[in-house]
Amino acid sequence: MDDIAADVWLVLPPLLILVGLFGIVVPVLPGMLLIVAGMLTFALVEQSVLGWVLLALTVLVAGTGQVLQYLVPGRRMRERGVRTSTLVLAVALAIVGFFVIPVVGALVGFVGGIWLVETGRGAARGEAWRRTRHAVVAVAQSIGIELVAGLSIAGLYVVGAVIGATTG
Repeated sequence: MDDIAADVWLVLPPLLILVGLFGIVVPVLPGMLLIVAGMLTFALVEQSVLGWVLLALTVLVAGTGQVLQYLVPGRRMRERGVRTSTLVLAVALAIVGFFVIPVVGALVGFVGGIWLVETGRGAARGEAWRRTRHAVVAVAQSIGIELVAGLSIAGLYVVGAVIGATTG
């Protein structure tokens, strides 16, 4: 039974990291949280300075990614006239869309929600569509920033696993 437990602890960190990366791209799972949990598991299993240093770097990269994920796209949207309240309502409609239309409902609800909110506020159709495009680009940029942070942490794991395997 000890061999099985050892194998589970060996496979769990990269599995959590991979599932976390998937959760970033398809925001159904808490991607970054799973990635950090994978690195925490690695540090606990490794029980070395290397593991704890990599965990500290993970927290730093994840925190920086989370801050940038909201600051960069948010600033660009404000510059282009998209309000935060528009995004809040669009996310609510994305959640409804997720349950109403399988597979693509969240995307349809989000994009349609932005367009409806902007036209409801009196924006001309062309202006509402322009703001909708800006919001969609900003959301993609936000996901991209988080994905870069997640992939950076995955790289830290690979470095740690290689160093740990060669020194251990």
